[in-house]
Amino acid sequence: MIKEVIVVEGRDDTVAIKRAVEADTIETGGSAVNRAVISKIRLAQERRGVIILTDPDHAGERIRKIIDAKVPGCKHAFIPEADATRKGDIGVENARPEAIQAALSRVHTSFEGAPSMISLEDVMDAGLMVHPQAAARRMVLGNILGIGYCNGKQLMKRLAMFQITPEEFAAALAVLEAGGDE
Repeated sequence: MIKEVIVVEGRDDTVAIKRAVEADTIETGGSAVNRAVISKIRLAQERRGVIILTDPDHAGERIRKIIDAKVPGCKHAFIPEADATRKGDIGVENARPEAIQAALSRVHTSFEGAPSMISLEDVMDAGLMVHPQAAARRMVLGNILGIGYCNGKQLMKRLAMFQITPEEFAAALAVLEAGGDE
């Protein structure tokens, strides 16, 4: 049984989570996260902790940001887009149990406002910004680190927010350069 409550978008996501692990969930009911849902998430965070596991798409990212802003200290799990896509549909509900278990094994805690251990220069030197393949490289790096895909500015924020160390960053880059993706 996972101690923390997992926040997902909908009922189908809860079904997918329960196929993969024994855990309790809170469903946001989509992208319109209302006060009642935020109150439930706050209570869960105070009592047991919360893991946010939303779809790897724009709407899922929006929900993640809303919750993270209103309920500090949440943990985050990310399923790579490729593992959450079936027949063109992106969502946690499409992920295999193994992909959900892998995402939950690489949970990160948000430290909003924490200084980054990785510099903008490091990110640029790694070809993750201002590079012809920057977007593709960020996608692979995000999957390796378990922080999800994001644009360059958001990558800098996530590296700081999740306190990715220079050693973790270097190891992930080594895997990326070797042609791996996890």
